Amino acid sequence: MSTVNERIPPGRIRDSIYRVLSNSSKPLTPKEIENQVSTILGKVAPSSIRSYLIANTPDTFVRSQRGQYMLKGLDYCDTTSPEEQHWDTFTFGKSKLIHADCFDWLSAQPNSSIHAIVTDPPYGLVEYSPDQLKKLRAGKGGTWRIPPSFDGNERSPLPRFTTLNEEQIEDIRKFFVKLGKLLIQKLVPGANVIIASNPLLSYIVSSALAQANLERRGEIIRLTMTMRGGDRPKDAHVEFSDISVMPRSMWEPWVLFRKPLDGRVQDNLRTYGTGGFRRPNAHKPFGDVIESSPTRAKERALAPHPSLKPQSFLRTIVRGVLPLGTGIICDPFAGSGSTLAAAEAVGYQCIGIERDSTYFSQARKSIPLLAEYEV
Repeated sequence: MSTVNERIPPGRIRDSIYRVLSNSSKPLTPKEIENQVSTILGKVAPSSIRSYLIANTPDTFVRSQRGQYMLKGLDYCDTTSPEEQHWDTFTFGKSKLIHADCFDWLSAQPNSSIHAIVTDPPYGLVEYSPDQLKKLRAGKGGTWRIPPSFDGNERSPLPRFTTLNEEQIEDIRKFFVKLGKLLIQKLVPGANVIIASNPLLSYIVSSALAQANLERRGEIIRLTMTMRGGDRPKDAHVEFSDISVMPRSMWEPWVLFRKPLDGRVQDNLRTYGTGGFRRPNAHKPFGDVIESSPTRAKERALAPHPSLKPQSFLRTIVRGVLPLGTGIICDPFAGSGSTLAAAEAVGYQCIGIERDSTYFSQARKSIPLLAEYEV
């Protein structure tokens, strides 16, 4: 009979401890580390893990007063929450909308319980702070650019991402590292993560999610004419009438990541139902470029949100994100509930989290209307 630790090189135990702590969204007790390392390597003697932790503290690890360990230099999510949470919830069909902060809600969920993420987050962060939302709703702008009417049509507000300073950009990076560390705990292996971004910030979002040990799988490009860029120099548009300060943006990147697989793709599909994308049909693979018109006025009337994406686009990526058509999709930044409506339209189960009370109230009305909207 083989003994514990037999044929397991010390370096693999070390690497597994690093992997467990770097993937964790919170500090862990030695027992929790032991359990997760044993899941990776098979049964490991607790003394091997405890000895390594003690020998490398405080140079590599930090030990809290409660006897928990974390990697030195890493910021962990604060997952402390009341034993029982009571959140306002709205249910429609297979969709559930929860009024909560997504970090609080996700922290309270079981590990390996979510099969995909599709979300359009406040990646500028600044523009969705309470004071800036107040200015937006009052039509005063703030960090929001309120474009003038064009040919009788009211145009949607746009965040001024070019005004972000270095500190604000660093806040964005930390925000997505924190989100990524939490997601990698709550997702099943092979789960897809699709996050809306823009050409100015997508590299920051991608590097932060990669730092959280999610696996980059490229980008999904939404081809659409936007109102970003193309302008002449401010206060010098006559003098430099043939100049565009930056190109008019005609595409929108949605960064694509995946929680690492457990084994081969086929093994992961059989066990978790994740690890790839559902094809539109037998003869056409899921593609990373999706043509999309701007969100139509009829949809905006159903769901008045400044970042509303069209149902035609959302239903395409939502349908594709679950390769076998089963599982739970989560939108941590639900806004008007458009992702939930898209999931409902294609017959998927989806949970959305929205902390802003105004958008939560709007989404309760918008989800049924958008789900029935004919694209």
